[in-house]
Amino acid sequence: MKSIIVDKSKCVHCSLCISDCVSGCISFDDENFPKMSDEKRCISCQHCLAICPTGALSFADKNPQNSKQTNYDDILGLIQSRRSVRQYENEEVSCETIKKLKEMLNYVPTGCNNHSLHFSVVEKKAAMDIIRDKVNEMVLKTMSYKLLSPVMNKFSRYKNAFLNGEDVIFRGAPHMIVASSPISAPCANVDPVIALSYFELYAQHLGLGTCWCGFAQACLKFFPEVCEMLEIPSGYKPVYVMLFGIPKVKYQRIIQPETYSISEIKEIRKKDSCIFCKIKRFVTNFLR
Repeated sequence: MKSIIVDKSKCVHCSLCISDCVSGCISFDDENFPKMSDEKRCISCQHCLAICPTGALSFADKNPQNSKQTNYDDILGLIQSRRSVRQYENEEVSCETIKKLKEMLNYVPTGCNNHSLHFSVVEKKAAMDIIRDKVNEMVLKTMSYKLLSPVMNKFSRYKNAFLNGEDVIFRGAPHMIVASSPISAPCANVDPVIALSYFELYAQHLGLGTCWCGFAQACLKFFPEVCEMLEIPSGYKPVYVMLFGIPKVKYQRIIQPETYSISEIKEIRKKDSCIFCKIKRFVTNFLR
């Protein structure tokens, strides 16, 4: 069950849990305490639990007192403390810090040691604002097409936010990095994601916030003129986008994630699968 419990004796009504809710499903009740207003939209990210400065908010059965404090000093603490940041200060990251991030990219691993990746780093907020305005303009124009109305209706909440002038896609980030690879590269769809994973951890280590931006990545696919603005070479595919900047928020504690399934292979047990099962597995391997 997706729900929140608020310790009213600890809540200071700061609204951080509301402003940082990814899905916008938390609001104040009549007494000015946070409440879950729409469980269906909740994606269980636990940002509300992580950001509360007084530990007043529990998510589902997860109590903030059972969470470790954030720790960016060691690699495991860095991984555990990482959060997607969607609120940024209205200022640029220093040139020295951006230089460190770009130099680090030369060390990211790639399939077959293929060093053909391309990175578009938007280093100036003024340039970012031009891209932001252009993309938002094209999205709003696309929303007006009647043929696309069935698709747009599925994103009605975001459509209304766009119409209200909210920066739904770029979240006010002053910078972004786009990782692209040539379509002929041996691991064209994987290498950019690996590179951005390294970028993200190093950026967090340097005190920056980051966010994997699927909306922006989709816009690059649909609006090739934006690829030109980002100087992505011809024959290269923009695989993914990451926003970054100085975070406006500070997460106080580590979340309590659900565990993934792990197969502990200590011996091989032979299984005779039916031909249908083998075909199903083969098809599944190539989906998406």
